[in-house]
Amino acid sequence: QVQLVESGGGLVQAGGSLRLSCAASVNIRSIRMGWYRQTPGKLRELVASISNGGSTGYADSVKGRFTVSRDNAKNTVSLQMTSLKPEDTAVYYCNAVGSFLSWGQGTQVIVSS
Repeated sequence: QVQLVESGGGLVQAGGSLRLSCAASVNIRSIRMGWYRQTPGKLRELVASISNGGSTGYADSVKGRFTVSRDNAKNTVSLQMTSLKPEDTAVYYCNAVGSFLSWGQGTQVIVSS
């Protein structure tokens, strides 16, 4: 069974930084991967994605502040988050873009004002 394990979340003050990591139990080298986030009562939204070749895309709300990267040799995807805002508070998940793999448990990010 496919496993995606997210880590690196925590409590941080506004303006701070966090780095999230995602480890996959399967080969994800050919898959466009993304970072999603969800807050209570809202749909899960895609905030950053990266192709197998390294091309990236970002939601307008995080552009210039978040950077997604991947290590295809290790089947990992990371999200460097800087200049964090309280509205970035959410549970963050990684997954494929389009054809989803099984969702992991996510990692909670809380940004205090």
